[in-house]
Amino acid sequence: MTKTLVRPTEDAKLRVMKNENWTKAVYETNGLNLWYGTAHALKNIDLSINEKEVTAIIGPSGCGKSTYLKTLNRMVENVGDVTISGNVTFMGNNILGKAMSVELLRSKVGMVFQKPNPFPKSIYENVAYGPKIHGIRNKAMLDTIVEDSLRKAALWDEVKDRLNKSAYGLSGGQQQRLCIARCLAVDPEVILMDEPTSALDPVSTHKVEELIRNIKNDVTIAIVTHNMQQAARISDRTAFFLNGEIVECDRTSTLFSTPTDERTDDYINGRFG
Repeated sequence: MTKTLVRPTEDAKLRVMKNENWTKAVYETNGLNLWYGTAHALKNIDLSINEKEVTAIIGPSGCGKSTYLKTLNRMVENVGDVTISGNVTFMGNNILGKAMSVELLRSKVGMVFQKPNPFPKSIYENVAYGPKIHGIRNKAMLDTIVEDSLRKAALWDEVKDRLNKSAYGLSGGQQQRLCIARCLAVDPEVILMDEPTSALDPVSTHKVEELIRNIKNDVTIAIVTHNMQQAARISDRTAFFLNGEIVECDRTSTLFSTPTDERTDDYINGRFG
């Protein structure tokens, strides 16, 4: 059973909905610890994810990257015997307290997974699904949202003549961009990406990276990646995780050129991991 060791805030209705009183840090993590049973997976994590930036999270397998990412939208609690202490705030609101609506949080924080996971629906219905859940029924409005989202995901020109065809007929790279369009359709503040190109070919990877660069002025992105070159190409800041801890976090150009910790230098230069 999931347990949290933090107390909920009084204000559980995200102030982000009114865009009130928040700083450049969209997420603030302070002293975050997480255990799976007795296994200490995250250790005293302090990390900010800034507005309208791409934050890359790098590190070897099993170092806590994906666990941290899934803590940000509370998906980690679906695992089972999870205990969390510390503080994670989204736009100044504590997300770990019982008073926080997980549904409200996830309406503002989208997630893109390692493997594309389109719904067993048409391309159109995949993108329109979220807006419909949020009460939009007007066909003209839905048409506009679908087109705008697919354009932002650099997919419109490839699918505009087959919107009513199954999403499963798309290539892997197209499916991943469809999943990003599905996130964009509900106008999120943040998109979390867990190795979104690891299952894609180089051409599709390039298209997803280009898409990330194009949308970062509209949405904040946190991306877990094993690909050092990818982190260097697309991110503004990079955090290096090792054994459940953050070794260092800095502007990407600085971390890759002049890291302050020898372990970071060893990792980004392929000496381990």
